[in-house]
Amino acid sequence: MNDTDTAQRPADQTDEVSLLLEDQLCFALYAAQRALTNRYRPLLEQFGLTYPQYLVMLVLWQHGALPIKRLGTLLDLDYGTLTPLLKRLQAHGLIRRERQVDDERSVQISLTEQGSELRERVRVVPAAIGEAAGLTLQETKDAKALVEKLRTNISEAD
Repeated sequence: MNDTDTAQRPADQTDEVSLLLEDQLCFALYAAQRALTNRYRPLLEQFGLTYPQYLVMLVLWQHGALPIKRLGTLLDLDYGTLTPLLKRLQAHGLIRRERQVDDERSVQISLTEQGSELRERVRVVPAAIGEAAGLTLQETKDAKALVEKLRTNISEAD
């Protein structure tokens, strides 16, 4: 912000705590998240994935088969949000949902062969996002670390 912006503000909005939209960290994060998700959309459409489905696939590619509860924890998604995502991924032949023999309440999520093969094809996505962001590798790492710190601090404040 420059001096003319401050000079044009009403007196009650020049205090240290601002209620102007452009001064809010929450709005900056919200707008950045929307822009990022919108950038992912056309990249993921070519693979038949939505952004939330892509996140599920990333976790499964990294960890392999997981109980749905663990998958939800890793993605910070509740069961009601995760279940429709998983049903669509299963309908597309990318994952399997199987009840555990030893615990009928537990559902194991695993990749199909098609789901495993998709991993190699989507490798172009992170590079395209990195290029669109216009950040160096170090800037990307720093931004990610700062956002993670913010999330941790806010979560611990509860």
